[in-house]
Amino acid sequence: MLQNIRDNSQGWIAKTIIGIIVALMAFTGIEAIFQASTNTKQDVAKVNGEAITQTELSQAVDMQRRQLMQQMGKDFDASLLDEKLLRDAALKSLIDRKLVLQGAADSKFAFSDAALDQVILQTPEFQVDGKFNAERFDQVIRQLGYSRLQFRQMMTQQMLIEQTRLGILGSAFVTDAQVLAFARLEKQTRDFATVNIKANPAAVKLTDDEVKAYYDQHAKEFMTPDQVVIDYLELKKSSFFDQVTVKDDELQAAYEKETANLAEQRRAAHILIEVNDKVTDAQAKAKIEEIQARLAKGEQFEALAKEFSQDPGSASNGGDLGFAGPGVYDPDFEAALYALNKDQVSAPVRSTFGWHLIKLLGVEAPEVPSFASLKDKLTHELKNQQVEQRFVEATKQLEDAAFEASDLAQPASDLKLTVHTSAPFGREGGEGVAANRAVVTAAFSPEVLDEGANSTAIELDPETIIVLRAKEHLKPTQLPLESVAAAIRTQMTKERASAAAKTHADELIASLRDGKTPLNQPVDGQAWKVTEAATRSQETIDPVVLQALFRMPKPASKDKPTFTTVTLADGSLVIVRLNGVTEAAAPSDDEKAQYRRFLASRVGQQDFAAYRKQLETKAEIKKY
Repeated sequence: MLQNIRDNSQGWIAKTIIGIIVALMAFTGIEAIFQASTNTKQDVAKVNGEAITQTELSQAVDMQRRQLMQQMGKDFDASLLDEKLLRDAALKSLIDRKLVLQGAADSKFAFSDAALDQVILQTPEFQVDGKFNAERFDQVIRQLGYSRLQFRQMMTQQMLIEQTRLGILGSAFVTDAQVLAFARLEKQTRDFATVNIKANPAAVKLTDDEVKAYYDQHAKEFMTPDQVVIDYLELKKSSFFDQVTVKDDELQAAYEKETANLAEQRRAAHILIEVNDKVTDAQAKAKIEEIQARLAKGEQFEALAKEFSQDPGSASNGGDLGFAGPGVYDPDFEAALYALNKDQVSAPVRSTFGWHLIKLLGVEAPEVPSFASLKDKLTHELKNQQVEQRFVEATKQLEDAAFEASDLAQPASDLKLTVHTSAPFGREGGEGVAANRAVVTAAFSPEVLDEGANSTAIELDPETIIVLRAKEHLKPTQLPLESVAAAIRTQMTKERASAAAKTHADELIASLRDGKTPLNQPVDGQAWKVTEAATRSQETIDPVVLQALFRMPKPASKDKPTFTTVTLADGSLVIVRLNGVTEAAAPSDDEKAQYRRFLASRVGQQDFAAYRKQLETKAEIKKY
C-alpha cells in the first residue's frame, strides 16, 4: 500500500537510511572522485569469492574514525586512535556485511524497487520544504560519490541486511523462568557498610638508590618520543578557480538543462483494493468496479475512499496523496494519473499493490526562473566542474610524479608547488599537517620512514591533497634520570602507600572476621558508613564500590558478614562489609513484560551474532 509504505518509512527504514547518509557524508571529497576516475580496485579480501576492495576499506576506516570522534566529543585527541585497530575493525565489519548479504540472498529475502522508491521519497535529506526534490537527491548522492544506480544498489543491500537482522531479532523468546530469575537478580537489594583506609604517602621513605633501581628496571618507559620531520607538497583545489572560465554558450546550455528538468506536480487521490493472499486479482477488480459504478451514480469520491480504500494512510483523508512529480508512483499508476484532467476519475488501474481508482485533484505548473536569476549559480557550478576535473588530474599527476621521483623537488617543479617542512612530531601527531592522522600514519610507515620513499597522495580535507617524505628521523633516546626522578618518586610513593594501606586493611578484616574487633565499633577512629537496601543502579554509591558489592558472596548469617576491599584512584582503600541480601518480591505483570522485552532483545542480539558466526565458520574468507 502506498501510504503504508510511507508510514513504515518513518520507522526503522527511515532511521536506517538517515544513519547511512550521515555516515556516508564522511566519504565526500577528492578521494572518492579520484578512486572512481582511476578505477582502483585492489582487493583486500574475498568472501566466498566476492571481493572487498581497498576503496571500500578506506571509506569504512574513515567512517569509523569520524564516528568515534563524534562520540568522544570535539576535545577528543584523534591521535589516540590506533590505525591498525581501526583497519582491522573496519575490515571485519565489511566481511560481516558481505556474509549477511549472502545469507539474505540464500534465504530469498527481497526488497522491491517500489518500496525503495518510497523510502527515498520520504527521506528528509532528499527533501526541500517537506517534499522530495530530485535536484537535492542528485546533489546529495553526488557528494557521496554515487550515481543513482549505485546508490539504489547500496540502499537495497542495507534494507536486506535490516530485514535479516530484524527477522532474527523478532524470533527471539524467553521463558517465564528466565524472566523471574532475571527479576530476582535485578531487584535484589544489599545492606552493607564501608570504612575508608587512607593511604599515607608521608610515611613512605625512598632513597636515591631505590629511585635509581626503579629507573634502571623501567628504562624503556623513560625514552624520548620517536619523532620525524617531514617535507611535503600541498595541492589545493582553490588554486584552480582563477584558471578556469565559462563561455556564454555553456551557460545557456546549462540553463536549458536546468529548466528542462522542471516538471509539473500533480495532486492525486485514490481508492485502493489490495490483491493479496486473501483477495484474488479478479475479486479485487470486481470490487473496484462496484465502487466505480457507485461513483457513476453520483456518490462522492472522498466518501467512498474513506469507506473502501485499503490504504489506511490516505483513506481517512478521502484518498488524498498530495502533490508529487514524475517518477514517484508505480508506472501504471503514474501513466493513468497523467492522462487525467482536473477532477476526472480514471478507469480501474492495476498496479503492483492492487486495483485503483485515481482522481486528479489539482495541477501545479512549474515556475521557470529567468536566465539572469540563475546565471551566478550556473557559473559557479560550471566552474566547479572544471576545477574538480583539474584537481583530479593534478592529484593524479602529483601522485605519479612523487612515485617516480627520489625527492620532492621534481614534483614541486612540475606542478609549480612549494616544498614545506614540518616541525618534529611523534606517533601521537602534532600541529598543522601533523594533526591529521593519515599524515602521521604515512610519515611513520616503513616505506616512508625506513625506505625513504615519497608517500601516496593524502587527503587532508576535500579540497587539500599532500604528498610527503621523511626529512629527518629523531629516534628515541634515554631520558636522563634527573629529568624523571620526581615523577618516579611520586609513582613509587603512591604504590607503596597503597600497598601499606592494603596490608592494614587485610589485617583489620582478619580481626573483624575472628571477632577480635567488634563489627559495629569504629575502625581507626572512623565510624562505619551504613547503607541499607542498595540497588544495582544506585547513583549515590561509587560505581567501583557498587560493582564489588554485588559480586560479593552472601553472608552465612547476620553475625557473619562477608568482606572485600576496593582500591580507589588515589591509592586509598575501602573496606566493604556485606551485612545482608534481600531477595526481591515477585515482579508485577508490567515489570515482567518489561523484563521479557529486554531479555528477548538481548537474546535476539545473541542469536544474530551466532548467525553471523555460523556464516563466517562456513565461509571461505581470504585476506590479502
